[in-house]
Amino acid sequence: MKMNFTRYALVLLGAGSLLVGCSKPSSPKTGMRYNDKYNGGFQVFRKTHPAPGPGLIAIEGGTFVQGGSAGEDVTYEYNNTRKRKSISTFYMDETEVSNNDWREYLYWLQSNFPDDRELYYNAIPDTLVWRSALSYNEPYVDNYLRGAAFQDYPVVGVSWSQTQDYCDWRTQRMNENILRERGQLASWKDRSATVGSAGGVASTGITAPVTAPTGTTATATAADPKQPFNTEIYLNGQYKGQGIDGKKMMPDLNPRNNPGGSGKVTRPVRREDGVLKSAYRLPTEAEWEYAALGLIGNTQFENIDDNKIYPWNGMGVRSPRSRTRGLIMANFKRTSGDNAGVGGYLNDKADITAPVRMYEPNDFGLFNMAGNVNEWVQDTYRQTSFEESDDFNPFRGNQFTNKSYADAEKGLYAKDKYGRPVKTAAVAQKKQTWAELVAAQQAAANPNANTTNPPANAGNPANPALPAGLQPQDNALAGKPYSADQRGARDPETALYGITTLVNDRSKVYKGGSWNDRAQWLNPAARRFKDQDDVSAEIGFRCAMSYDGPPEINPSGKPHFSIKNSKNFNPKK
Repeated sequence: MKMNFTRYALVLLGAGSLLVGCSKPSSPKTGMRYNDKYNGGFQVFRKTHPAPGPGLIAIEGGTFVQGGSAGEDVTYEYNNTRKRKSISTFYMDETEVSNNDWREYLYWLQSNFPDDRELYYNAIPDTLVWRSALSYNEPYVDNYLRGAAFQDYPVVGVSWSQTQDYCDWRTQRMNENILRERGQLASWKDRSATVGSAGGVASTGITAPVTAPTGTTATATAADPKQPFNTEIYLNGQYKGQGIDGKKMMPDLNPRNNPGGSGKVTRPVRREDGVLKSAYRLPTEAEWEYAALGLIGNTQFENIDDNKIYPWNGMGVRSPRSRTRGLIMANFKRTSGDNAGVGGYLNDKADITAPVRMYEPNDFGLFNMAGNVNEWVQDTYRQTSFEESDDFNPFRGNQFTNKSYADAEKGLYAKDKYGRPVKTAAVAQKKQTWAELVAAQQAAANPNANTTNPPANAGNPANPALPAGLQPQDNALAGKPYSADQRGARDPETALYGITTLVNDRSKVYKGGSWNDRAQWLNPAARRFKDQDDVSAEIGFRCAMSYDGPPEINPSGKPHFSIKNSKNFNPKK
């Protein structure tokens, strides 16, 4: 019996509710009671299975053969080498991001940064992708993004780089909305009264410069209710105060924050409270392929009954069901010159793109995982990725970063002019010592300072960012960005760029086939690449989100080992 996960939803089990009742739980290691304002106030909340963010559905992970569904007609052994991989459970957008979704993003940018024309301009999709020297597609240039008839069609003309900015914006708006609706930030109405009808953004407060990427202004600023919310800045305690705090903030049980012991002391939400959600991002190539196959519908007791070559069962592309028998299951180009079928009985009901909820979802409940538009994924393209990547959550494209401090001693992150934390390339594969961290931040904040007399315990006098006795060539801490991904100098393909290959570190993978592709590209294992700043009328995207918690989505009715609770310690016995 097939399992359809379209209507599946996780239930949030009391996130943000303290473990209070007749008997308070205690630490199994010290015996001290949790959530007690008299013994230190360490707070523990109920374990939760967090619900997915807006637009997402859960994809239960497991093992599959990446590249296993590929036929021999699409560069089969060239870049689709079969290899078994494991994917952890994650969330994925039910549909592709639509024109209306993107227009919401554009509206927010214009409303909050009305004088920043460059920011808005850079976010606009390139509608000129519809132009062709020998086609009359000019109406789509003007109408596809803005026209009311196309609002639920997938956005196109967006680059891989633009999707990164969209994912970050979507993350901030989701978490901000959660906090405002719960009363842990000022309500939307109260914020609107504070910011004013113009909705402009101001930057006030004491600033401390740090080294920042080109085009950013790195400062530590006092919290300003007019500045856009950012999750990382908020979790670091830099977005709070008058005009920002809500009426239902979390109780603070730390006695140090309430010396008199009277009155109600509150605090912002913490990550461990289970309120905020993980960041939106593009799915990895392996996640996308696993989700598109939807083999969960063909699985019983860890046995896969039938494999697939498309997101649906069978060898063909037509529907076998009685009410839709013969109709094509996805939006693609059947043959040269046939984009929709014969007038009077259009077969796939679409000549260019189609609404994002058109056609049948796969067994995970995902729409249009074949056809309609190709979709960007997060990976950097390499022909040999399948062979070289890890078995668990394979991914190629890691560029590790650290958040820069405007004041390392106080733990204040540097912010750019949009209220986002400034991030720089990571310089270590492990946690730095405190002395290394402070010395590196001081050097960044004062690049012209005399470093011959480093702070006590700073490490190496010749280079305060290095441990004592270590030379710059001995460790990545010497200032060279650390990257565990086998690209760049260690990847021989990049040396041949422009000579025998077009593959470099800017080459990003896209998958799924489009309205203008033939059927072979609908196979989930098919993969192509494009420069991260290139755009097309045939490429869109959907977002994903990492999942926190045990991988099994629906354990009911299945055998499992129960998790035992620890016994409370009684100090009086």
